[in-house]
Amino acid sequence: MDGWSHAPGPHPNDAIRQKFGVAPIADKMREARLRWYGHVLRGKEDSVRKIDRNFEVIGKRPRGRPKQRWSDTLRMDLKVAGVHPDLALDRERWRHDTRIADPATDRDKR
Repeated sequence: MDGWSHAPGPHPNDAIRQKFGVAPIADKMREARLRWYGHVLRGKEDSVRKIDRNFEVIGKRPRGRPKQRWSDTLRMDLKVAGVHPDLALDRERWRHDTRIADPATDRDKR
């Protein structure tokens, strides 16, 4: 006996997540990014977070495939969640519409 206790055979991550009711990491990360974005949009106009959101770097981008920017990722997250940034001012609705990963767990209900 090797001292390890485990069930025989492979255990794919999807099966384990489904068994324990845990959402994929990508969904949880998307949810966190949208939660932060809503926080930024509801902030004061002179906030550093809000000013930085519209900051453009002067210069040329390097050759080849462009690196993915925060705004590109955020645009895709908004598209997947099916929400519009104007909705962020209504905090309860924003929270309801952006909480797409594990919507029924007790830990996330607030």
